[in-house]
Amino acid sequence: MTQGVRMNGATILRQWCALLLVMMAALSAAAAPPTHFYFVQITDTHWGARDGAALTRRAVEAINQLPYKIEFVVHTGDMLADAIGNESVVQDGLDAMKSLTAPVYYVPGNHDILRGDLASTVALYKKYFGTLSRRAEVQGVVCLFFYSEPLAGGFRVRGYDALGWLEENLKQAGDKPVLLFQHSPSIGNALDKREPPEWDEETRQAWEELVKGKVSLKAIVAGHLHRDELHWVGRIPLYVSAPMARFWDRQPSFRVYEYWDGKLAYWTEYLEDGKARRGRGADQ
Repeated sequence: MTQGVRMNGATILRQWCALLLVMMAALSAAAAPPTHFYFVQITDTHWGARDGAALTRRAVEAINQLPYKIEFVVHTGDMLADAIGNESVVQDGLDAMKSLTAPVYYVPGNHDILRGDLASTVALYKKYFGTLSRRAEVQGVVCLFFYSEPLAGGFRVRGYDALGWLEENLKQAGDKPVLLFQHSPSIGNALDKREPPEWDEETRQAWEELVKGKVSLKAIVAGHLHRDELHWVGRIPLYVSAPMARFWDRQPSFRVYEYWDGKLAYWTEYLEDGKARRGRGADQ
């Protein structure tokens, strides 16, 4: 009888110890600081047209003067205005970007790699900007810089499987939070009837089913439309930034994003009289 009581007491002690360990782990997790950082998006600079490189220099100066640490800058495509074959134009733009104090990542746009001359413009893009798509990790957040134009435009690039690359990298991310950056958003440009339709329905559905199935994908960030928009892909916010270029009388601007434990807020910095002016932002 006494031995049975001692055994029950030992069992109770073990149970209390296990409960204490669980409570300590929960408290530790609750006390962990949130993942919090800032990054900047610029898009559609169109170097080689109008004053694209000069505006980029002004934007870089303004980004470097922001009063908080910027983890990275992403250029979501159309760095160039069909001018990747003009080395002086490319170098002028890259010289404007090299003054950035934060790391910079590039995403190819439809005016960077040209559908009518894929082989040579892909080779030039790799020479000046690096791989077509790439992955980076920032404070445990996986950032995918994705060349989506073969999907948007319905063409193939030799040696590059766009959906395959995205699927593999989403899989490799596991349960880590993911941010996806690309040039053309899947919504196309339905408001501008001057442009042909983009993203045929079958391709759009394949892309959307892939990203909607990734619960850790926190946001998609794009450019291309030269407008400031917010859409949804399932429950995933799709942010579309206004451009740096002045086409269609747009005011040159860039975006600052704040990442806070899986959610993004942003505000817009407008270039005006050589300085950046803050504009209205949004959060989700």
